[in-house]
Amino acid sequence: MEQAFGSVIAIQSETSPSSAEVEVSGGLTCARCASGRGCGAGLLGSSNKNRRVTARIASGITVQEGDEVCMELESRRLLQAAWLVYGTPLAAALIASAGAYLTRLPDIYAAVAALVGAGVGVAIARSRLRKTTCLRQFMPIIVARVPAAR
Repeated sequence: MEQAFGSVIAIQSETSPSSAEVEVSGGLTCARCASGRGCGAGLLGSSNKNRRVTARIASGITVQEGDEVCMELESRRLLQAAWLVYGTPLAAALIASAGAYLTRLPDIYAAVAALVGAGVGVAIARSRLRKTTCLRQFMPIIVARVPAAR
C-alpha cells in the first residue's frame, strides 16, 4: 500500500463512516516517480500545488483539525483504479484494431481504429470516474496520526 501524508483541514462527522478533508502536498511522493522511473501517472496532470482530498477515518482513529495524518489506499483498490485508468483504453484499442483486422481493412485503418478505440476507452474511464459511487471506492483511508515533524 502506498502511503500519503497530509494535514486535516476539516472533519465531516455527519457522514457515515466519518471522513475528513485533508490537504496533501502536490509533490511526487513515490520515490520511483520522483527519480523518473515510475509508472508515469503524474506526467500529464501533476503539479506541485497542494491538493485537498476527502478521506475516510478508520475505526479507532481520532483526528482533529490541524493533525498530520497518514493515509493509505487498499492494494486491491489500487489495482482496480489502474485497470480502470489504463486497462479500459487499452482494451478498447485492442477491440477496435481487432475489428478492423477481422474485416480485412488495410493496416492504416487498423491503426486509426486503435487510436479511436483508445480515445473511446479514455472517455469511458473518465465517465466512470466522475460517478460518485465509483469515486467512493477509491477514497483513501486515514490510518494513523503522525507527529508534526516527519
